[in-house]
Amino acid sequence: MLRRWLLPVFGVLLTILIAACDNATIQQPLTNSPINPNSQEVAKAPAKRVVALSSLAADIIYQLDATKLVGITGSRLFKNDARFANIPRVSEGQTPPNLEKIIALKPDLVIGAEGFSNQPIQKLKDLKIPTLLTQVKNWEALEKLTQQLAELINADPQPLLNRYKDFLATKSNQSPSTLVLVSRQPILAPNKNSWAGDLLAKFQAKNLVAELQGTSPIGGYVTLSAEKVLEANPDILIVVNNADPQLLDSLKKEAFWQKLQATQNNRVYTFDYYGLVNPGSINAIEKACQQLTQVLSTKS
Repeated sequence: MLRRWLLPVFGVLLTILIAACDNATIQQPLTNSPINPNSQEVAKAPAKRVVALSSLAADIIYQLDATKLVGITGSRLFKNDARFANIPRVSEGQTPPNLEKIIALKPDLVIGAEGFSNQPIQKLKDLKIPTLLTQVKNWEALEKLTQQLAELINADPQPLLNRYKDFLATKSNQSPSTLVLVSRQPILAPNKNSWAGDLLAKFQAKNLVAELQGTSPIGGYVTLSAEKVLEANPDILIVVNNADPQLLDSLKKEAFWQKLQATQNNRVYTFDYYGLVNPGSINAIEKACQQLTQVLSTKS
């Protein structure tokens, strides 16, 4: 019985981690700081050649000073983005970063993501290449990371920080009860210790599992039973179907689905994984904020 429960849990964990690896930005850090002081060897002089193994870091560096970015991760977020078309990829999909490609770019700073880039970052540190491991789990960490990266490349972070404020400027004055579901077997929902949970709080949504703690293998997420979902009975139900494109259809097969007031009031919405669960990129964050504003402002 235990084995039957663990297998789907492992499958969901693997799916979410694979999606996160594509972006190489972890949203459940070990500390509240976006930079891990024990995992960096940063040059004292401003960096002029930066390789980013995290799509979020790559996007921030590009928008701070595009001339400083010389290598990026092969995230799907950049595949159709003309801004990054001519910047060399040092990794593709789920493959580890190519150290030879990174070294050939002669970087004076390589930025990785805690939990995903530790091994290549350590090897680069051994070669005396300045490195940095980042972690982002909330809005404050995003702002701090932007400020710290700006300092490292001698750029002005204020225009980007002002843009972040604009993302929050149109938030709703309503506080509907909300539940975000990222998987079905098991049913996982983000609490306040996740990027998604913090974003919901920023938009004044009443996250019904914000204070819950559980034994989920994914930090910042709790496992819910069908009974718990029905008991929560949210005004708004958000389904994140990027990691599992069939998630919404599979949830509709659950016995509790038609009993939920969100379902009965047609207040079920789908969100992309990037932006809501994993920050991914600045554009992804902006899109998630716009969608949250629209969803939370809609009256039943």
